Amino acid sequence: MWRTRAAAACVICQSLANSSCGIKRKSPLQNLHLVSRSVHHPYYPSARFQRPPLRISIQQFSSLNRLPLHKTKLLNVKHGYQSHRNFWLARLASRLLRVRYLILGSAVGGGYTAKKTYEQWKDMIPDLEDYKWIVPDFIWELDELVDIEKLLKALPDADDLAKLMPDFEKIGESLTSLKGFLSPGSPGETAFRATDQGYDNDKQFKKGLLGELILLQQQIQQHEEEARRAAGFSSQQKRKVSDKEKIDQLQEELLRTQLKYQRMLERLEKENKELRKLVLQRDDKGIHQRKLKKSLIDMYSEVLDILSDYDASYNTQDHLPRVVVVGDQSAGKTSVLEMIAQARIFPRGSGEMMTRSPVKVTLSEGPHHVALFKDSSREFDLTKEEDLAALRNEIEIRMRNSVKEGCTVSTETISLSVKGPGLQRMVLVDLPGVISTVTSGMAPDTKETIFSISKAYMQNPNAIILCIQDGSVDAERSIVTDLVSQMDPQGKRTIFVLTKVDLAEKNVASPNRIQQIIEGKLFPMKALGYFAVVTGKGNSSESIESIKEYEEEFFQNSKLLKTSMLKAHQVTTKNLSLAVSDCFWKMVRESVEQQADAFKATRFNLETEWKNNYPRLRELDRNELFEKAKNEILDEVISLTQVTPKHWEEMLEKTLWERVSTHVIENIYLPAAQTANSGTFNTTVDIKLKQWTDKQLPNKAVEVAWETLQEEFSRFMTEKKGKEHDDIFDKLKQAVKEETIKRHKWNERAEDSLRVIQHNALEDRSISDKQQWDAAIHFMEETLQSRLKDTESVIEDMVGPDWKKRWLHWVGRTKEQNIRNETKNELEKLIKCNEDHPAYLANDEVTTVRKNLEARGVAVDPCLIKDTWHQIYRRYFLKSALSHCNLCRRGFYYYQRHFVDSELECNDIVLFWRIQRMLAITANTLRQQLTNTEVRRLEKNVKEVLEDFAEDNEKKVMLLTGKRVQLAEDLKKVREIQEKLEAFIEALHQEK
Repeated sequence: MWRTRAAAACVICQSLANSSCGIKRKSPLQNLHLVSRSVHHPYYPSARFQRPPLRISIQQFSSLNRLPLHKTKLLNVKHGYQSHRNFWLARLASRLLRVRYLILGSAVGGGYTAKKTYEQWKDMIPDLEDYKWIVPDFIWELDELVDIEKLLKALPDADDLAKLMPDFEKIGESLTSLKGFLSPGSPGETAFRATDQGYDNDKQFKKGLLGELILLQQQIQQHEEEARRAAGFSSQQKRKVSDKEKIDQLQEELLRTQLKYQRMLERLEKENKELRKLVLQRDDKGIHQRKLKKSLIDMYSEVLDILSDYDASYNTQDHLPRVVVVGDQSAGKTSVLEMIAQARIFPRGSGEMMTRSPVKVTLSEGPHHVALFKDSSREFDLTKEEDLAALRNEIEIRMRNSVKEGCTVSTETISLSVKGPGLQRMVLVDLPGVISTVTSGMAPDTKETIFSISKAYMQNPNAIILCIQDGSVDAERSIVTDLVSQMDPQGKRTIFVLTKVDLAEKNVASPNRIQQIIEGKLFPMKALGYFAVVTGKGNSSESIESIKEYEEEFFQNSKLLKTSMLKAHQVTTKNLSLAVSDCFWKMVRESVEQQADAFKATRFNLETEWKNNYPRLRELDRNELFEKAKNEILDEVISLTQVTPKHWEEMLEKTLWERVSTHVIENIYLPAAQTANSGTFNTTVDIKLKQWTDKQLPNKAVEVAWETLQEEFSRFMTEKKGKEHDDIFDKLKQAVKEETIKRHKWNERAEDSLRVIQHNALEDRSISDKQQWDAAIHFMEETLQSRLKDTESVIEDMVGPDWKKRWLHWVGRTKEQNIRNETKNELEKLIKCNEDHPAYLANDEVTTVRKNLEARGVAVDPCLIKDTWHQIYRRYFLKSALSHCNLCRRGFYYYQRHFVDSELECNDIVLFWRIQRMLAITANTLRQQLTNTEVRRLEKNVKEVLEDFAEDNEKKVMLLTGKRVQLAEDLKKVREIQEKLEAFIEALHQEK
């Protein structure tokens, strides 16, 4: 067709040349349209008319812009007088009519051919649907905004086709270079294939806006080739520029335009972010008067939080997707995570292990850029530096608290949620960096623990592995790549990220090494996608915005992009976050329903086991059991207030006398009884009672009261209540009792007031009636008989059994017992000789006894004699005191007369009366303190202990144990997980 038009144009030119004889005007060729000159006479100088320089292929063939229209000049035919008439006007008109029809026919034929070629090429283009995750979502959304039919209608018609013909020579040269760049086997095609390993190659590309751009490019290229064949361009008129310079120029223009459109897209995204922020803020203020539902990612994160508690070992039940960030220590894992979260939220250190436990970060979109922990209501404003510092400090504190003593890392997961405008929705888990050597200060098993933690997360078949590799160090030093290749040998769920590319470009001698890494040819591992990022200059004080600017500036000037070693979609953390988010949600949609079915089956099995083992019991989990036990304990504490005052006083008086009786007998009564007369007796008693009251007695009384309260409290706590008693609470009650007793302290001012009361009671010697006198005598007799009984028992142990027990029980005495028995007999003779003998033996008496025993062949030590004498004299004194009590039963009359004109003296009875009355008054005072103050304070302490235990899950797990508790706990967790998964799946279907 082009040849037909060329022939017709040549005929017209010859006719015009022949008919122009004798007329002074421009050459007929100069009056032709520029298109005609360029098509038929390419050697003519004006055929090489200048066109605007070619920018890039994307700018030329964008479906958003019309092809540029070129201004044309009308045929400027100048007429003049002719020497020969010969009907030249008629001939000229007929020939012009023929030219019009020829041009019109050529245009129609060319349009038809272009349309047919367009349809053929369109059917040949493969589908990009399975590679949609590589291209950001907003590219595919442009397809909905562009009306292809309208664009086709806007193409020029046949009449204007000649005016729209481009400079085919320049376009041909540019597109030939671009075609070579994108052809199979080129670096671009190699990187593209490396990015999509693991998927079937027979799937087609998506027919969208990208397909249209390629179609337009190929259509124009076809027209250019046809035009070149028809025009017959000569080799002398080609540009004298080398192919390398042309390719470099085209690549620079391509890169500049890509960056231009990238900035334009970032500006649009920023505007979109602001608009979404305003919409979310309006929702927060309640303008729409509706309750906002939880976002999908928040619902999904709650499920993972429950699973982390229920299934800490990450066994086969937990196969829900999550993005696991692994890498060597100081490879830049945390920095990549911060760029995705758009905030410097993690603690940082130079060459030091900072990530000591897994950190689960849930990213979601919100009106404000904030962060909060799952177990705290405090929100950290990530736009304020003081809140960022507080958040980093809180994360570091939680990490150190989670690490047990003697360990370096912890398996406990810290859950953090980050919300903000424009954040990609996903769940990431930052793991401790993999190390090759255990340094000083680390636990010996640190390396193995980090490996086990990483494997536990990566062995989840639905987990997306984000493998971080430091580009500034030698690839052979990498440890994590071998670990990742073991967990995901096919690379179907691994995304490789090369960090610190700026340092790698400076330090690496061969840039092709970086290309080999990105193409997946250097490491033995395979990956779903490969990315190269820059996370700053290494300064911890850099802001996210400055890091973004530095990253953009680096890649704009980097030779790695200019030389096509890296592709535009493989660089920047923005593209990385988009790709990771798409992979995450794709994996979620593929696996979440299967996991929900697995938990449904688990729930059925647990419910069946409960019905078979505990058919009549409610399914109470650990928290519900704790609440039930709490109510029982509080009821038992309230029961303390129902104890009668008489019971309290009897217990207090009895316990107090048991505690102080030894001191009263040994240190007060016995020394005073050795005095010569009653005056000395009373003086000695008063002095010793005063000393006792000032120093020991009040403290002993308070101790007795506190022990009595503990005994009663323990009795109520441990008392079994028949068939209603549930032994599952025994450990919890015992722990509450011990902790309450440890925390409870008696009122310190009680001793001071008690001292005054006891002192006044002991100073009162008045006995008002005979009943009190008899009560004092009875109290004294009981005390002395108890002491006499104890003394007899001690003497029996010293001298051995008497003759009755020896004959009846066939037992004998030891050698020492025989010696003590002989000594006892000798000392009894001494007492019989002198009934008023003092309490202590003189030295000459000890010598006399020893010689008497030696005369009978018994060798004895003087210390043994004194020790035996103490018990013998004590028994003799107690028997004498009891006889004296019996005599004093008739002494109340003499007491009232102060024993005037009487040989009977009963001062010891008065002493025991004073002791007895002091005990009664002290018991009454302590009872009042117990019922009025201490029982209430004890109840308060019990409540505080129960509240503390309620917040301590480890305590509850330790104190409420057993198969019944664990089964109910598992059943509750599985039900909760299943319900949340079903709600999440329903919301996920609604979003589709």
